[in-house]
Amino acid sequence: GFIEPHMHLPPLALLDAFENIGPFRFPSITEAIAHLKGVARQTPKDEWVLGRQFDPSLQEGPEALTREMLDQVSTEHPVFVYNASLHLAYCNSRALEIAGITAETESPPASEIVKGEDGRPNGVLKAGPAMALVARHNPGVREQNLAESCLAVFARANRVGITTLCDQGTGLFQGPKELELYRALRESNRMTARFRYSLGQTAAAAWDETDIAWGQGDEWLRVTGWKIVSDGSNQGRTGLQREPFLDSDEKGMAYIEPAELEQAVEERLRQGWAVCVHANGDAAIDRALAAYERAASLGLAPGERRSRIEHCSILHDEHIERMAALGISPSFLIGHVYYWGKAFVDDVFGLEKASKLDRTASCEAAGIRWTLHSDDPVTEMGPLRCIENAVTRAMWRSDEKLSPDECVSVEAALRAGTLDAAWQCHS
Repeated sequence: GFIEPHMHLPPLALLDAFENIGPFRFPSITEAIAHLKGVARQTPKDEWVLGRQFDPSLQEGPEALTREMLDQVSTEHPVFVYNASLHLAYCNSRALEIAGITAETESPPASEIVKGEDGRPNGVLKAGPAMALVARHNPGVREQNLAESCLAVFARANRVGITTLCDQGTGLFQGPKELELYRALRESNRMTARFRYSLGQTAAAAWDETDIAWGQGDEWLRVTGWKIVSDGSNQGRTGLQREPFLDSDEKGMAYIEPAELEQAVEERLRQGWAVCVHANGDAAIDRALAAYERAASLGLAPGERRSRIEHCSILHDEHIERMAALGISPSFLIGHVYYWGKAFVDDVFGLEKASKLDRTASCEAAGIRWTLHSDDPVTEMGPLRCIENAVTRAMWRSDEKLSPDECVSVEAALRAGTLDAAWQCHS
């Protein structure tokens, strides 16, 4: 079977009830809003209207869903929409009112409540802490049967040939009580895929009050990593960059400062964890590698723990050399090349920097073990699609290929989706 080394099980289960308003259903933002209007008309007053997969980098229209735009959907319902990356969300005036967010509300650490020129929140929320201020008020999420939804996710994975899944960020939605969900799945004897998971750093204080330790579990359910999110999404312009995005003075967002990142990597390696650092932008990768190099200088051997960089999107040559020296293994969200490649070239980075995206062949040549993942719900699970993306480097809505010199053989991509993905997941 295929191995999916990076997806998000609790969010997938939770988001099943959300309306898909993404680019593969609605090419324009106008069409997406029109669909949500129709949903609102069929939704009882005061109940939430929920959306997912919105992606302005791939949908015609403005770069964000603002409060005013979502007020067109409804002013009687709270409206809340996730960006496809899950690093941004958008809400209307009613949702902001329920959450008690006003012009005076300060942004939580490492996130942003975006405000307009008038000083009022414009409905755009960047990063988890800001999104949680609104999302936690949605009672419908608490009423879902998440165990059944998770089993449905497993069945969906099976249909595309996946026999092992790894959640990269357990606890980021509901904290340690997500482990109760996992235990219920295991005790049901109805799991149809093996499951591995990494604990999310943002819930570190709560995890430290439990007795959980690396490797706990069995062949069906086992904890195998500690996940640290260091920046956001490149297509959402929150990935942390060395240089500003195209036609912009913005360089993205750091979700964790370098000293805190270094301390977290050291602490968790000392506790025996394999560390998985999410880093999309090149500046974020700089910081991740610096933290791993510091840990290696302390004798903590992050490579021997099979420590990883998640997404590892924009790679310079020196990054690859440093990863090879450390034994750090990247896992590539290869759908970036296919789905967002043209947007990266035209709107986000320009050709020179976009060409450094997901450098699978360069890692292969350097002797680095690398894998492919979907990051579902960012892109749908599909190992054969991931293999095709790595082999062809084709781009959606384009006749061109992105960095064809980074194409790999079918055999290399197949290994990345099986043997090496199992190795990354400690299986």
